[in-house]
Amino acid sequence: MAQPVLFPRSASSEAELMERIRLGGPAVVALSGGVDSALVAALAYDALGPRVTAVTLTGPSVSHAELERARAVGRKIGIEHHLVTANPLERAEYRANPSDRCYFCRSVEAGRLREFGEARGFHRYLDGVHLDDLSDDRPGLRAMNEAGFEHPLVWGGWTKADVRRAARARGLPNAEAPSDACLASRVAHGDPIDADLLARIEAAEAILLDRGFCRVRVRVRGGSARIEVDPPEVARLASPAMAAEVLAQVGALGFAPVSIDPLGYGGARSRATEAR
Repeated sequence: MAQPVLFPRSASSEAELMERIRLGGPAVVALSGGVDSALVAALAYDALGPRVTAVTLTGPSVSHAELERARAVGRKIGIEHHLVTANPLERAEYRANPSDRCYFCRSVEAGRLREFGEARGFHRYLDGVHLDDLSDDRPGLRAMNEAGFEHPLVWGGWTKADVRRAARARGLPNAEAPSDACLASRVAHGDPIDADLLARIEAAEAILLDRGFCRVRVRVRGGSARIEVDPPEVARLASPAMAAEVLAQVGALGFAPVSIDPLGYGGARSRATEAR
């Protein structure tokens, strides 16, 4: 077990969180490729051992990179880990991509997780929601609450900074990984979503990731695409040779026009559709 993490505030300790998890009994952890659910999976495994299992959902809105991060986390922790398919494109409301798209996505995903768990005798479900998540309008969180999911990090009063610190102490492989969101979050609200569009977005982002850019978003509206990278990396992307190559390759995927956001990720327009 990792060394305990000390908090400068009144947040619960790892030991207190694990005790509450233990007292609640066997559980399924919704394990994405993100650090928040990874830490919950690690705490739950320490608390429950073989009485906990982790499930990662696969589907058209989940990138292969995220699945690989989840697999790496599962191996590091040693937790039983399953991949389960969930396809939110089954919902017409999701395909229409309204401002509360995430509600319909999470409703489908929560249903699949509960189907998986109930078939194996589980009646408890944990996720990686933390205090910072509560400061945003998150329709997806409403769906998880309706499905009865528990939020251990919220119980403990943990923020994202607390999660990062604990994940580092435990040596989790995604402790420093940038926050991510599903591929549909790149599509402007009101533009319809389909599997082909999501696949093209993933392929476009892979072009940037393969060139060593850390955090990448290819945001689409209509047929256009706007590329975002972290602000310190904008200059490298915008260099003439790099820009010409990347713009041509992204354009070859069927996006036009293709542009580079000079503000980079986190700019004023960047988070208009992104939610988890």
